[in-house]
Amino acid sequence: MRPRILRPASVALFLLVTALFAQRGGFRPFAEDDDNVPVPPDAQEKTEYAFARLKYPSGRFWGYRGYWTIDYPKADRQFVQGVRRLTRLHTKSVEVIVNLDDDEVFKWPWIYAVEVGHWTLNDAQCKKLREYLLRGGFLMTDDFHGTQEWAVFMDSMSRVFPDRPVVEIENSDQIFHVLYDLDERMQVPGIVNWPFHRTYERDGYDPHYRGIYDDKGRLMVGICFNQDNGDAWEWADSPNYPEKYASQAYRTGINYIIYAMTH
Repeated sequence: MRPRILRPASVALFLLVTALFAQRGGFRPFAEDDDNVPVPPDAQEKTEYAFARLKYPSGRFWGYRGYWTIDYPKADRQFVQGVRRLTRLHTKSVEVIVNLDDDEVFKWPWIYAVEVGHWTLNDAQCKKLREYLLRGGFLMTDDFHGTQEWAVFMDSMSRVFPDRPVVEIENSDQIFHVLYDLDERMQVPGIVNWPFHRTYERDGYDPHYRGIYDDKGRLMVGICFNQDNGDAWEWADSPNYPEKYASQAYRTGINYIIYAMTH
C-alpha cells in the first residue's frame, strides 16, 4: 500500500481548530477521560491504513488493564484525525489492537507500542516481532524514560534482534524529511510535567530518536525515547497542553507512518 498525493496543510492550524472544542476547567488541567471517547460513525470503513496499537504482556498500572493501554483510545483516535486532515492517506477513524500471539500483526504495516519500558515479551513473541519487521513491518515505540526503563526495553528488544545494533537516527535520514522537515526537534513532555517548567522524566534528560535498520538500510524500528508523543496526541485539544509540543508530535508520527508506507 502507498499513500496518495499529500495535501499541504498546517499542523498548527489543525491543533488550533481542535483546541476550540476543548471545554476543560477547574483545578485539574487534564481530565482523565481516555475511556469516554465515542466510537466514530465510520468506524467500520475499510481503509488503506489503520493505527495499530500493540498489546503486549506487562504488569498492571493503577486502574489500567496494562501499560500498553496508556492514553488509549483517545490518543489513537485524535491522532488519526490529524493523519486524515493533513495527508491524503485513507485512514481508519479508530485504532486496531494487535498482539504477537497470532498472525494478525502481518496485516498492518505500522504498529505503535507505548510504555515499552515495562513490556516483557516472551521468546515466541520476540520471534514473531522479528519476523514481522524483517518482512517489511515498522514498529514505533514511545513514552518510556530513563536508564531503568531503557534496560527493560532492551531486555526484550535484544532478543528480537541480538544481531542488530540500536543506533541514533541521523538528521539526514528520510524519516525526518519524508513529509515534514524535523531538523530541529525538542523533547515532547507528558502531562505529568505540567505546568511544563521541565520536560524530562526520571533521569531521561535528553530526547533520543533511535532506530534499528535492516540489511538494505530501511528503518524497521523507530524508538522515541525520553519523550511522550502519545500524551501530546491525546491532549492536543486541551488549552493546557502547549501547541509547540503537540505540533511536533503530530509531525513525527505522520512522518513515521508515511515512511513505513513507502519504504
